[in-house]
Formats: sequence, C-alpha cells, structure tokens
Amino acid sequence: MKIAAIGGGVIGGGWIARFILNGHDVHVFDPHPEAARIVGEVLANASRAYDRLFQAPLPEPGRLIWAKTVADAVTGADFVQESVPERLDLKHRVIAEIAAAAPETALICSSTSGFKPSELRQGARHPDRILVAHPFNPVYLLPVVEVVGGGEAADRACAILTAIGMKPVTVAREIDAHIGDRLLEAVWREALWLVKDGIATTEEIDDIIRFGFGLRWAQMGLFETYRIAGGEAGMKHFLAQFGPALKWPWTKLMDVPDLDDALIDTIASQSDAQSGAHSIRELECIRDDNLVGIFHALKANDWGAGKTLREAENRLYARQVEAPSGYPLRLHRARVGGSWLDYNGHMTEFRYLQVFGDATDAFLIHIGLGEAYRNAGFSAYTVETHIRHLAEIGANEQLMVETRLLGHDAKRIRLHHAILREDGTEAATAEHMLMHVSTDQGRATPLPDGLLQALDRIAAQDAGAHPDHAGRGIRDIRPREVAT
Repeated sequence: MKIAAIGGGVIGGGWIARFILNGHDVHVFDPHPEAARIVGEVLANASRAYDRLFQAPLPEPGRLIWAKTVADAVTGADFVQESVPERLDLKHRVIAEIAAAAPETALICSSTSGFKPSELRQGARHPDRILVAHPFNPVYLLPVVEVVGGGEAADRACAILTAIGMKPVTVAREIDAHIGDRLLEAVWREALWLVKDGIATTEEIDDIIRFGFGLRWAQMGLFETYRIAGGEAGMKHFLAQFGPALKWPWTKLMDVPDLDDALIDTIASQSDAQSGAHSIRELECIRDDNLVGIFHALKANDWGAGKTLREAENRLYARQVEAPSGYPLRLHRARVGGSWLDYNGHMTEFRYLQVFGDATDAFLIHIGLGEAYRNAGFSAYTVETHIRHLAEIGANEQLMVETRLLGHDAKRIRLHHAILREDGTEAATAEHMLMHVSTDQGRATPLPDGLLQALDRIAAQDAGAHPDHAGRGIRDIRPREVAT
C-alpha cells in the first residue's frame, strides 16, 4: 500500500511518523524550507516513544521519501493524508492537485479540525472518496481519529487506520469542528475568560485539569464519569440533581473575550513562567513519556486507549516479518533501539529475554497458538529458560532469531533460539521449556491434535544434531577458598 502525506507540520509529521513506524513507506511533499528538519525531529520523538510503548516486536520502519511535487507524492497512492494549513481555498487547491494525479480509487483524507467533507468536496469529480480524518496531537500516540464522510470510502479508511493502531470514530452527521474540537473549544473559551477576568492563571487552570478531572477523562470520558457521580441511581439521578444548574449563568460559552495585545501578553508571559524552562522538544518528550505510562496503566485493565494498544500489540505479534522458507525457522526480527542499551552501551540483559520471548510468541502463533486460541482459554507458559550471552550487541543493530524445535510431548514444547547478527554470527542463544495450560483452570493440559500435528511437521524438518550446549545448565563453580 502506497501512503502519501501532503504537509509535514505538527499534525502531518505525526501522521508520517505513525505510518512509518507501522512499517509503511511514506511519500511526502511539503514546500516549507524547514520541513525535513521538522519531520525528522517528530519522527525521532515518535521512535523514542514507540520503544517505550510497545512490548510486541515492531515491524521494520518504512522509508521517508521526499517528493518534489504533490503529483510526485500521490501518483499510484492508495491513501493520501492532507495536512495543510486551515484555509479552505488552500485545501481546495491542494485536494484538486491530489485528485488530478492520484488513482481514482485512492482515499483522500484531510486532517482538518473544522471544515466539513461537503466543503472539501466542492468541485471534485469523485467527491465520495474525500473524507475528514481528524486526529489529535501527538498523532503517533493518541489513537482516536474522527472519520467524517461516510460510505464505502469511510469503511476502507477505518480499516487502514485501525491497522496502524488507531481508534477511528465515525461521525454520523457532518458538523463544523466535528466532535472533539467543539468540546475543546468550550473549555478553551471559558479558560480565556478566567485569565482575562483575573480569576486564574494559566498554570492554575492547567493544575485543576491535570490534577483533577483530566485524570478521570483520560480513562472514562465525560458521560461515564458523570454516571458514577450519580451513584447507584445512575445517570438519571445525576441529571435530575445537576441538570437545573445548566440554566445558571456560570459559563460564558458563547461569548469570546477579545484577544487584544494585553490578553495575549498576559497569557504568553504566564505560559512562559509556567513552562519556559523546557524547550518544545523537551515538553514533547515529557508529554510522550507520561502518555506511555498512562497507556500501560490502561492496558493492564484492558480499558479505553489501553485496549486499543493491546489490540495493536496483538496484531504486531501475529505479523510475521519473514515467512519461514527453511529450517531452522526464521520468524522474528528485532532492531536494537536506544532505550535497549545499558550503562556499557550494549543491549541490556533483560532485552535479550524480550527478543527470545518475542521469538517464542512468533513460533506459537506460527503453529496456531495465537490470540483466538488464547481467548478460548488456553496458552503456553514458559517454565524454564537458559540464556547464553556470546557477543556484545550495540545500538541500531538488526537482529534475526533462528528457532529450532528440540522436542515435544503431550503437554510440553522445548525450543532453542539463536540471535544472529547481520553478519550471521551468533550473539546469544536460549533454550526454553513451555507447558501447555488451561488458563481457565490454571493447570497443565494436553495439547490438542491440531497443535501436535503442527509440531510433528516441524520436528520432521529437524534432521540434524542438536546444538552441543542444548540441555546443559550453568557450569558449577566452587566457592573461593579464603585464608583465615
């Protein structure tokens, strides 16, 4: 699938990073003289976040391919993401250029935060393929994307966006600013009034959000939060109790304070005092690290954005980077990211186990023990592991794991993995004993015939001798004698 991105600013750069880190080449056009630097910095931040976000093995990153024109970028494209500035005349011109050069089947999605599909489609020959796909910053981490436009094109867009770890929300009826930005604008208007009227500073407003209801919204949203506030009587009780207050003149939602120089200076100076110690890139890294931690907390409960992360990880686990064509099996690749290094500048100890564990998962999926099988109440647990560290592994090295089946019986699977460097030399080996279990009953149980037959077929390929270190433990060392 060819992906094209027109515009590489904050939002466009986030789209580019998300597609690239999910294994897609992205053809990019942006005439801004600093576009390469900006996109490069966004991609670096996104790569750093992904190293911390995913436990599953990531695919080989796609390539960033710069195009000289819009037509060059979108020719032959299947999916085009437009992220140019919010001017309708500019969007009409750019979308017309895209439509003239891209295939008639190509999806053309706009990141617009305010314009409706009907406005974007004006004068288009194939209007139905022009959609709104409005994300939220940072695009490479936040999964939600508002898809507006409907029809078969929207269905196709949602499938593509889901495959790169996003949570598409289809908006049934078009409306200015869609859903998310209408909600955000209400909060933004009120916050501007609070600053203008001298009620609160920018820091005080942010503290009330991030130490208060923002934490609730991060995992339950608005209506679920208020449902709980209604107690055991639920939402009806909440509405009956607090509904009348909506008629009180608490807010200034429809009034907009004049953004004169005085108010702009006040907001800017307060914001500088609040966060001026950090550069924008530093703030982005702090934001991303916090988001990753929230994602992992939500994933532990299989809730909200954490559930979306888990589903994305399951797709990554199921994705075989290289189809096995020989034996030993080559089912898993890995790249050594910067966060994998220890204080010696080499791949740290627990990452070896992660690579071997991911290779075991790839083997289990290969024989049929994937997500659907686990959801049925069965899995395989590792009960014994022996790792040999043979060579140092540095940053950005590309690793391949060779897997052999050393043996199996009614309940057990014995595997041998070898981490190979790009020159084919062994960097480490591991031997694992796995036990087939019923997760519902919490005990070992025999493998079904289908999995046993898959194991038999693999075992038939292992005609050679086992590695001479297989089955051995750590050699004994006697305590050193100390003179008394």
